[in-house]
Amino acid sequence: MSAESHPTLPPVRLHSDAELARDALGAPLFARAVRLARWAGPETRVGVGGELAADQLPGAAAHLGLDADDKDAAGYAGQAWRVAVDTGLVDVTEPEEDTGAGGAGEAGGEPYGTAAPGEDLALVTGGAPADVLGLWRAALEAVLADAAVPDLEGLVDALDAGGEIDFDRLDWNPGREADLLDEVLANLYLLTVAEGGAADRPIPLPVLAASLIVPEGMGEPTDAVLEQVSEAMMRLDDQFRQLEPIGLVEFRPVDEELMAQADDDGPRGGREADDEDVSRYGMVRLTPLGLYGIRARMLEAGVDAPAVGELAAKGADVLLDAVSSYPERAAQAEIEAWMAGREPSDAVAELLSAARGDDEGGPLRRLRCQQALALAGPEAEPAVRSVLDEAELGGLARVWLAEHAVADVPAPAPEMVFWLTVDTIAAQLAADGESEELPLLMETLTAHHTGFFDQVWRVEHPATVRVLEAMGRLHPDRKTAKEARKAAFKARSRRP
Repeated sequence: MSAESHPTLPPVRLHSDAELARDALGAPLFARAVRLARWAGPETRVGVGGELAADQLPGAAAHLGLDADDKDAAGYAGQAWRVAVDTGLVDVTEPEEDTGAGGAGEAGGEPYGTAAPGEDLALVTGGAPADVLGLWRAALEAVLADAAVPDLEGLVDALDAGGEIDFDRLDWNPGREADLLDEVLANLYLLTVAEGGAADRPIPLPVLAASLIVPEGMGEPTDAVLEQVSEAMMRLDDQFRQLEPIGLVEFRPVDEELMAQADDDGPRGGREADDEDVSRYGMVRLTPLGLYGIRARMLEAGVDAPAVGELAAKGADVLLDAVSSYPERAAQAEIEAWMAGREPSDAVAELLSAARGDDEGGPLRRLRCQQALALAGPEAEPAVRSVLDEAELGGLARVWLAEHAVADVPAPAPEMVFWLTVDTIAAQLAADGESEELPLLMETLTAHHTGFFDQVWRVEHPATVRVLEAMGRLHPDRKTAKEARKAAFKARSRRP
């Protein structure tokens, strides 16, 4: 997974290790791998690479309780065995290449090796949740590697005379295929953790396919692009079918009727899909275990993928700087986790100290500080009162005191009111840009101040000009917007 594609992501709220370990043990493929590891014994025979001998696959499938009449039962057993081997749940001794005919390591003339439960199998029941998750992650890597391989029929067709795979004929690049799958999973992760994305809803498969194929900024996709999207969608359908049994995703495959249409009529794009039938094109979402797994892979790739609660032991300065870039709900969750482990009065004093500063990030830090103060009770009053006379903090302190119906709060000077107005709008611009709600906020903040624009351009705030320019563009009242533009001109003229 590329750290360049997703340098910083919103924080994810992870389940506890104990909950995730239970999910891992309940994942069908991992559970089968554990059962086969316990089944392995002196009579178990393996070939080169640790593959279970073909004549033992029916017995393995029966041990797993798979239907003997299911033509895929042996394949499921073989996949579970490979996962058991790749994760260390099973130790194999491969056949020696120079085993003579009729030797002790042969069955029917073919050399074979042996298998036994591995040392790591004990971690399933005797290890910590982190140990179980480590085994599951190893299993995930094995499944991801398999998912990046084309279907067997394609591989057979691409064998050359020497038995080697002709990758040019197959039109398959192993590294590229793995990178594409990584990108798909990264997009799924981002949609899951991003506020306003698809945190609680499955993602239509055509959307994921389009995110890989359609160039950024393209308007109406061409037929050629739609054909590529359709082909990618079919490939993702196959891959997610493989990834669901390991517990990474919940997946609704593409409707078989649509598959038949694609075979009869050629690849179809997404133009025909509507809200009623979009689910027929496949739907996928990451599970809580999947979120954990993909985040772990991102961290290994150098991607900044924070988790809610990681800042609980950090200082208030680190907290406010970090949550300034978080979506609203994620910031609230992180602040709550930070506040939960501290004495309220000490926490408030530390937050107020960290909120100071006339740098570009100051307004948003103070907005998040105010968000944190909302969690504090009456015991925070002394710390809040102590900053009443400060230009940067006196305004938000008065807001908190008023919300808590505290008496004997001195009225703010007009200059402080104007400064707080500029700071508040600057914070909203930094947090959400020129959002639909911002014009209403501007109107509300300026409506009760006669001659507001005659005074505000003199405010000694680093964002005064930027705020006034934004008000000139966005204020819903045309006359007021014009006054804001004039004030912005005056404020620019004051710059040295």
